Amino acid sequence: MLYGLGAAIAARAGAAIDGHRYLWGQIAITATQLMTHYCNDYFDYAADRANLTPTRWSGGSRVLSAGELSRAVALIAALALAAIAVAATVCLVARAGAAPGVAALLAAAIVLAWEYSAPPLRLHSTGLGELDTALVVALLTPLVGFHAQAGRLDARPALALLPLCCLQFAMLLAIEFPDAAGDAATGKRTLVVRLGADAAARLYQIALVIAYGSLPLLAIAGVVPAAVAMLALLPAPIAAWQWARMRRGAYRQAAKWESLAFFSVALLIATSAAELVGFVL
Repeated sequence: MLYGLGAAIAARAGAAIDGHRYLWGQIAITATQLMTHYCNDYFDYAADRANLTPTRWSGGSRVLSAGELSRAVALIAALALAAIAVAATVCLVARAGAAPGVAALLAAAIVLAWEYSAPPLRLHSTGLGELDTALVVALLTPLVGFHAQAGRLDARPALALLPLCCLQFAMLLAIEFPDAAGDAATGKRTLVVRLGADAAARLYQIALVIAYGSLPLLAIAGVVPAAVAMLALLPAPIAAWQWARMRRGAYRQAAKWESLAFFSVALLIATSAAELVGFVL
């Protein structure tokens, strides 16, 4: 969806969509996304085993920690998918004729996605992991779609993606609340661990305000078409409800962790889908 959004922004800017470039770019993006999941399961094995309060949205897949598969399976899968992402990137530039800058964007996405949980950087334990994820998922992915079709980069697409970066950032914070105890016990110092739950909840609220508060400003500045901004604002009532739940301390209640994460994911998906539909139409 986010890759398609970048291509849709390029089309809105006057670019003709090239099917071969779109396909190779999608293969590279999807392989990178899958690589990240296998990589995270492999390198977060200790934290996942120590997590006694996993949800459907956090705590890893539980496949490795439950002993259903060897850890080596996850590592091999991650490396194989990384190789596919690199090969697709080469084909995107060499065979489909995309601009070389697309390869640089994809290389950055692959490295940052891998280093989120992998040594030596282990960005999720430095206080930069949440920002890293927001950049890879909500910025670099659409920019790959845009650059592959438009053959250039400019500031407007990046600014248009600011609300989605904020929503991805908030989503990761929501997912980290149930993991905090296990993460702290194994040295995985996410922002929720480093700042504490109360400060992380306030940061979540700020991210929601920036995400939806920036949309009218982006429309006024001409960065985002007014119709796109209006569509993207449709999930704002859910965001306001989530903001209020955080204010009331829902993040301290284990029974509400599942729904906090679910609606945080839903906000990112719904707002991305709304922007995509707006730019396509």
